[in-house]
Amino acid sequence: MPDPASASRSVALVTLGCARNEVDSEELAARLEDGGWTLVDGADADVVVINTCGFVESAKKDSIDTVLAATDTGRKVVAVGCLAERYGRELADALPEADAVLGFESYGSIADRLDDVLAGRVIDPHAPVDRRTLLPLAPIARRVTVADVAVPGHAWLPGRRARRRLSGGATAYLKLASGCDRRCTFCAIPSFRGSFVSRDPSDVLAEARWLASTGVRELVLVSENSTSYGKDLGDLRSLERLLPQLAAIEGIERVRVSYLQPAELRPGLLEAIATTPGVAAYYDLSFQHASPAVLRRMRRFGSRAAFLDLLGRAREMAPSAGARSNVIVGFPGETEADLDELLAFLSQARLDAIGVFGYSDEDGTPAAEFPDKLPPEEIARRLEVVSALADELVSQRAEERVGEKVAVLVDDAPDAEIVGRAAHQGPDVDGTTVLSGVRFARPGAFVEAVVIDTDGVDLVAEAIGTSW
Repeated sequence: MPDPASASRSVALVTLGCARNEVDSEELAARLEDGGWTLVDGADADVVVINTCGFVESAKKDSIDTVLAATDTGRKVVAVGCLAERYGRELADALPEADAVLGFESYGSIADRLDDVLAGRVIDPHAPVDRRTLLPLAPIARRVTVADVAVPGHAWLPGRRARRRLSGGATAYLKLASGCDRRCTFCAIPSFRGSFVSRDPSDVLAEARWLASTGVRELVLVSENSTSYGKDLGDLRSLERLLPQLAAIEGIERVRVSYLQPAELRPGLLEAIATTPGVAAYYDLSFQHASPAVLRRMRRFGSRAAFLDLLGRAREMAPSAGARSNVIVGFPGETEADLDELLAFLSQARLDAIGVFGYSDEDGTPAAEFPDKLPPEEIARRLEVVSALADELVSQRAEERVGEKVAVLVDDAPDAEIVGRAAHQGPDVDGTTVLSGVRFARPGAFVEAVVIDTDGVDLVAEAIGTSW
């Protein structure tokens, strides 16, 4: 058999799950190219690498189905990402069709590991650990040991390309941090993503400048909890200081912050997002519920009144601010009164986008052991009720924006219509804006427009001014 290290080797990357996984895949892509691998479409690849998601049951199933579908092609298949990190050998045993199951510690040597796969060498499956145990409990003490722990998306080094853009386009995700120190009873993410670790601001800025040099005009800052940024750097105002620096980078026109925890959203950061030129007044808030009783069982904080006050303060500073959230229905012990409190909050919150999820047990979480579980059919009923209301409410909120001036970043410009996003619309998860009154706008252009109509959560806006 020829030595794969000296032969042409091709790899396809398939990314599932959230924006953080997209950043991780671009790190893997750069490492693979540096190791002599050629990135190709799946049909032409020697090896298919699937960056899996391990968040909720439906995402796990999608990941497993994608791995199985790839193995049917006869190509070598490697599973990485959250599902692989979380389950390791258990996943390998359940999917003997896969050629390897690799954890985060293999990312730095991913090219060598694929060489092993292509050569037919057996790789022991990843052995999962609770990644919260890998770093000191005190956040400030993590800086001296984080270099010894594999943290995907933190590989930026001066003089070395750490990412290889896979999708192109004028919008790119930029990782602020990894991991989470919160202990929400329904969430397993900290166990396989680890404790919270901020990236150094200089690394974030360097990577942002590189992204701008590739044509990026909007940066979307991602992490498991962006409101914690800087706590392990000894400065909880780090993000407030970083935002204007990012917005000032030549070529960057808009910076968007995602994944904000309401209980940690300090007044200074609230104001920075609302008032910093070049930063979208956009609040991606993880409310999860509005009943204090349910929130306490979730090991979270807040109430309908507290959340409405938070939204009100943001809108006082930026009246057209966008706001989105996700909520969980059917949590163990949720009563009809709790559900009514959630419905009342959503009816008053004027959110632009609402994600609704039915509760399901997650392995290893406290909530999986809670009593008072609701029957699946009752969870499904509540999910339907809340989802129907959410659809109605976001449509109403879109209608409120008729007459509003917006700056639309063009994402796509096919022959039929020009589609983009206003400042209150995050990529992939929120609505879009269709531009009228303009014949041509290149992807990546910003167009000044006024909202003239709606289609559900989506807007129709007429170009009224300059584009840039």
